[in-house]
Amino acid sequence: MTDSRLEIGRVNKVHGLRGEVLVALTSNVEERLAPGATVFTDSTSLTVDRSRPHQGKWIVQFTGVSTREAAEALGRPTLYGDPLDDPEALWIHELIDADVVDGEGLDRGRVVEVHDNPASDLLLLSTGAIVPLTFVTGFDEGVVTVEVPEGLFELYEES
Repeated sequence: MTDSRLEIGRVNKVHGLRGEVLVALTSNVEERLAPGATVFTDSTSLTVDRSRPHQGKWIVQFTGVSTREAAEALGRPTLYGDPLDDPEALWIHELIDADVVDGEGLDRGRVVEVHDNPASDLLLLSTGAIVPLTFVTGFDEGVVTVEVPEGLFELYEES
C-alpha cells in the first residue's frame, strides 16, 4: 500500500457460501464499491465484481473470489482507495497538519486528528481545542478557516 491511499472500509466477515464478504464502508463515496472499482489491502488489490447495500453495510463479491474458502482466505483486511480528484471536496487527509485560524485571522493551532462523530466530525487541535467540522468556512493551501461560537476557544485556554 502507498501512503497516498485512504482507508475506505473494512471486511467484517464472510457472507454466505459463494465468496461474498460483508464490508463496513467508512467512506461516504459509495462508488468505491461499484462494479469494476479497485480497492487495496496491505498486500494486494481487489476488483469489485458486484455489491449491494445490506443493513448499513455492503455485501461485496470480488473478482476471483467465488467460494467461502476463498473469501475466508482474504481475512478481515482494511480496504484502501486512491484519493479522488474533486476540487469541491474537503478530504480528511488534507486537514491533518493544517493550521487553523479563526475569522479574525488568529492562529488557533494545528489539526492533529479528525474524530468521527455522528453529528459532525471533530477537529482535534494541537492546543487541545476541539472544533466541529461544521464550523469550517474555508480551506486553502494548508490553512483551515473556522467561525466558531463566541467562547469556544476560551474553554480550552489554561487559566
